[in-house]
Amino acid sequence: MSGATGAGPAASSRSGPWAPLVATLALQTLATMAAYSMPAAAPEVGRGLGVEPALVGVFISCVYGVGMISALLSPSAIRRFGAARTGQFTVLATIAMLFAAGSGNLGLVAASAVILGLGYGATAPVATHLIVPRTRPGQLNLILSIRQIGVPLGGTLAGLLVPPMVLYFGWPAALLVQVVPALALLLVMQAPRARWDADRSPSARLGLRGALGPLRLLRTDRAVRNLTFATFLYAGIQLCFIAFLVVHLTSGGVADLVRAGQALAVFQVSGVVSRPIWGVIADRWTGARVLLVLHGLIMAAATAAAGQFSPDWSFVAVLFVCAVAGTTASGYTGIAYGEFARIGGARRIEATALGSAAMFLGVMVLPSLFGLAIAAGGGYPLAYGGAAALALAGAFALLAPRRPRPRP
Repeated sequence: MSGATGAGPAASSRSGPWAPLVATLALQTLATMAAYSMPAAAPEVGRGLGVEPALVGVFISCVYGVGMISALLSPSAIRRFGAARTGQFTVLATIAMLFAAGSGNLGLVAASAVILGLGYGATAPVATHLIVPRTRPGQLNLILSIRQIGVPLGGTLAGLLVPPMVLYFGWPAALLVQVVPALALLLVMQAPRARWDADRSPSARLGLRGALGPLRLLRTDRAVRNLTFATFLYAGIQLCFIAFLVVHLTSGGVADLVRAGQALAVFQVSGVVSRPIWGVIADRWTGARVLLVLHGLIMAAATAAAGQFSPDWSFVAVLFVCAVAGTTASGYTGIAYGEFARIGGARRIEATALGSAAMFLGVMVLPSLFGLAIAAGGGYPLAYGGAAALALAGAFALLAPRRPRPRP
């Protein structure tokens, strides 16, 4: 493989990770906020376009579906254009999505999901390429865990800011106002672009064949394959909680809507707060792989417990289970990307791209299977029990012995 994915210039490690961290954290936050602005504004969007608001689920699935493809293609784009330029492309995709969705035209709103997805998959590979060479090994999991806060932060900002803006200014304006910080980030990233992209290779090939690089790791690297399988499951279980927790608690008489919302907030906030904590633990004591195994085991226990929620449960006990589930099913992503970068070695952006694609696939597949288990008559105990079994499967996959990587 080309040295483009290696450590980069020696100056990279001396410059420190903080500027790339801030840039990629902002990139992830703004792109995620744009994606989740549509669900946040769904009732008014549906009313304005004359469509069923529930179709917003198709919008999010489309973003992640196209994002899978863009994630797999991003390593070749990073090699040819540089990580900073590829990140700027993601910002441009976010801006184009906001303009298209804010136009109020049904066709453009539908197309906006594809537009955002074209850039969304590159967020993690861009961060890995810019951050890892500039980060001391003893800080890597912490730095990448901080960057991953951009996902829940973007979703939280969408949930808090978009509905009031929709009420006061209308949903198109609530989308278009987000163009301003995105444009600012686009300009800010231009300043260090020449330095950050000094290792790019303009002769590097682009095309759909570039997606084979990350996928080839599934065949050639057992450690990457096992981690990919585990993160596919962990990401899907996270979205099962997010998608079904409130309806589970309210339909089962466990909590009213306000308390159910509080339980979901505890799940989300626990995932945000725990991410940098897990990063410190992984860097200083356990390593990311061991910690990811523990995440799977604890996640399985919390998920199985959630399937037993009933009106007999105290609300404090419900919140405790949600907090434990959030710290694992939502808190694992930063150390997962740290482990992808570590075991990927010189091919770390391919490994990171594969991890992103697997997580996106888990987000799309597992909540649907979860819903089918409920609809088939098994109810929430069966659905959560199945999810718990999958969490165990992910943990045991990470425990599998690793074969030596073949020499290139």
